Amino acid sequence: MPWLQLKVNSSRDQAEKIEDKLLEAGAVSVTFEDNADEPILEPALGETPLWHETKITGLFDAASDTKAISNLLNDINHRWELLEDKDWEREWMKHYHPIQCGENLWICPSWIEPPHPESINLLLDPGLAFGTGTHPTTFLCLQWLDQIQSEGKLSGKTVTDYGCGSGILAIASLLLGAENTTCVDIDPQALTATADNAQRNGLSPDLTPVYLPDKAPNAATDVVIANILAGPLVSLAPLLNSLTKSGGLLCLSGIIESQANEVMESYQPWFDFDAPGCHEGWVRLTATKRQ
Repeated sequence: MPWLQLKVNSSRDQAEKIEDKLLEAGAVSVTFEDNADEPILEPALGETPLWHETKITGLFDAASDTKAISNLLNDINHRWELLEDKDWEREWMKHYHPIQCGENLWICPSWIEPPHPESINLLLDPGLAFGTGTHPTTFLCLQWLDQIQSEGKLSGKTVTDYGCGSGILAIASLLLGAENTTCVDIDPQALTATADNAQRNGLSPDLTPVYLPDKAPNAATDVVIANILAGPLVSLAPLLNSLTKSGGLLCLSGIIESQANEVMESYQPWFDFDAPGCHEGWVRLTATKRQ
């Protein structure tokens, strides 16, 4: 089905008004994009921030009355574009390639043959859940898992993946030798994606049980991983401490460099931290729980 895109350059103050006009005119979707390289890394809870310069794109059926819709925008600068007809649901797959994370671990899209069959290959289709290995926060955690596996600290261990998303970190732990995992996420779609990806990698559902937070077991494990955001990591410090065995390992990610000290301070009553791992402005914090 052919589509038209209407692109509008807007200020933050006008963005929501323009969105309302496009939806009233029949737009099937409206998206906002940064129009001036102004990152928003961690909005406050319940906040939907916009950029000072915002690009708005409305998607319309090609049969729409473009003149009438343009008249609704009055003198606001805008342009129409014909959108190429594609299978957009799977178009992103062309740009997702195998990723090497450390010496032994590769993350491979499930529709691509692994480039190094002799390595440990995690087959992944993230669906609607976060976690493909391409984002620096996930990549840093995968590198760490590969590292502790080579140091003999993962084989036979129990793992909690708190905020599991696609299940990538829990599944990587199992493929690298962990005994079992506990997967927790607030998003039911993430729990579905984790279960699907575990099955895709030939893992028994018993090894990757998935839970919403209020249903999750409170048993401590040898390794706890939480790739979330700095704010939730700070508030979850007492819980994640209780989920980590004495002498166990902790891995925290989803943190920008300026937030690292605040997060570490929340866990220092119980943990001794290693030197942070950094990649593209993001930080991974790893620590050992004191005996």
